Amino acid sequence: MRQSELEKGLTELRNARRASAGLFGAVLLFSIFVNLLMLTGPLFMLQVYDRVLSSRSEETLLALAVLVAFLFLMMGLLDHARSRVMARAAARFQSLLDARVFSAVLRKAAVAKGNEPPASGLRDLEAVQRFMSSPALMAFFDIPWTPIFLLGIFIFQKWLGVLALTGGFILIAVAILNRWRTRAPALEAALSSNQADHLATQLRAEAEAVRSLGMQGAAFERWEIARVKAQELQLTANDRAGGFTTTTKTLRMFLQSAMLGLGAYLVLHGEMTAGGMIAASILMGRALAPVEQVIGQWSLLQAAAKGWNELGELLADIPEDPERTPLPRPKALLEVQQLTVVPPGEQQAALRMVAFKLEPGQALGVIGQSGSGKSTLARALTGVWRPAGGRIRLDGASLDQYDPDVLGSHIGYLPQRVTLFDGTIAENIAKLALNPDPDMVVAAAKKAAAHDMIVRLPDGYDTRVSSAGGRLSGGQMQRIGLARAMYGNPVLLVLDEPNSNLDSEGSEALNAAIRQMKAEGGSILIMAHRPAAIQECEMLLVLEAGARKAFGPRDEVLKSMVKNYGEIKRSTGSGGVT
Repeated sequence: MRQSELEKGLTELRNARRASAGLFGAVLLFSIFVNLLMLTGPLFMLQVYDRVLSSRSEETLLALAVLVAFLFLMMGLLDHARSRVMARAAARFQSLLDARVFSAVLRKAAVAKGNEPPASGLRDLEAVQRFMSSPALMAFFDIPWTPIFLLGIFIFQKWLGVLALTGGFILIAVAILNRWRTRAPALEAALSSNQADHLATQLRAEAEAVRSLGMQGAAFERWEIARVKAQELQLTANDRAGGFTTTTKTLRMFLQSAMLGLGAYLVLHGEMTAGGMIAASILMGRALAPVEQVIGQWSLLQAAAKGWNELGELLADIPEDPERTPLPRPKALLEVQQLTVVPPGEQQAALRMVAFKLEPGQALGVIGQSGSGKSTLARALTGVWRPAGGRIRLDGASLDQYDPDVLGSHIGYLPQRVTLFDGTIAENIAKLALNPDPDMVVAAAKKAAAHDMIVRLPDGYDTRVSSAGGRLSGGQMQRIGLARAMYGNPVLLVLDEPNSNLDSEGSEALNAAIRQMKAEGGSILIMAHRPAAIQECEMLLVLEAGARKAFGPRDEVLKSMVKNYGEIKRSTGSGGVT
């Protein structure tokens, strides 16, 4: 991806972050007072050792104790407040991008190649949000105070300042080395872990096939190889990061002891007071604490940096859908003009210069051998794949003039493989609406001739199903999928192999649904292999190698192209169109 394109995606992220500029400003203001109040401890020690102990005044000690207690209370309240404000800034950042990233992930998945891992945009967004609400980011607000605290040590005694400054440079060098040594294994571990999770998700989704085909052992071995590789890389990354964290912690503790030792030496030689020695030691600990905190949470920082860059790439690769002027409900008039479609990630067109027109109340059968472009045409007609050339118009307007969700309400789609989602049958028919309209759900099921089949189930429309379909047969899932396609009274139906899992009763129910749709003025496209699927089609389109071979009235096309036309015409659901 070119840098200019990536910058567009990163700009979206920066704009979302900038929306919380006021909250970040509040955190910065709170951080100023918190760090100023951090001087309470060193100053208290200085006063106790140099004034209270020498004067032996209990009143002075009590007054200092009350003042210090109040200042520490204020510091705690401000520190808690800035943490809460930062958490809300992180939540706002995520909420502003949730819909955008969710849409981009779905669109990316819809056009992804089969061997391409799924986009992890939602996990990346969560990683950035976790970092923004973590103490690690708060440490970056405290780090600018490190030079001020080091300067305070120089004020007490220059040699203590030199020691603290040297220690600070060493810790910074450790942090840089930590990033250099852990970045590559951490990225490789994350990639391997995503691949293992992707494989596990695939296997879980096809659990029935895995078990029935005796693939469980081989599937486990493949998954274990991916998991072990991810685990080994994660251990390597953790070992390196843990080593740097331990080194940082040990070095800071040693520096504090060295500070006390050097301070004691200087006190013995009369170059500073005991109070100054203790105060300088506390200041150094405070000065180096943010650096240690950043190194200790380096893995969180790396995950956020990786997530930020990948989010930028995702948003740059999948531009935001533009605002569209709402159009009136279209008529069922479909025009395909010189359509050329290149599948995502490929160089060769799967459809070339295909053109046809479908009038309201008509059904068009699309036939052709496997690989001829039928499913590609279905994906283009539903807006999943965008044309590389030509136009698809619904009632005169090209499909890209419709918002995707609005287009989905006008064009019902039944894919070859019907997937049901976790929920009830009613929720699946209603396209996962949170509050499905029961009248519209039942009406869609009746149009699809699936109502009687559904009410015979144990809980009827409230029967819960999963992505695997549960106890439903392939034919039942297909009829529920048809009801979902007809939900909301679409003007156009695109059915891809709609009777592939149907018995004779199901095929007749499908034909009845098609007849009713035509009678209401709707249009239907049917991608078919079996003659029974095109019984209700007046028109026929023949595809061959991605090009239109024939188009016209069904019987005329069949007579001119198919030798066994008489048998096909008498067929009721067996055989194939060649």
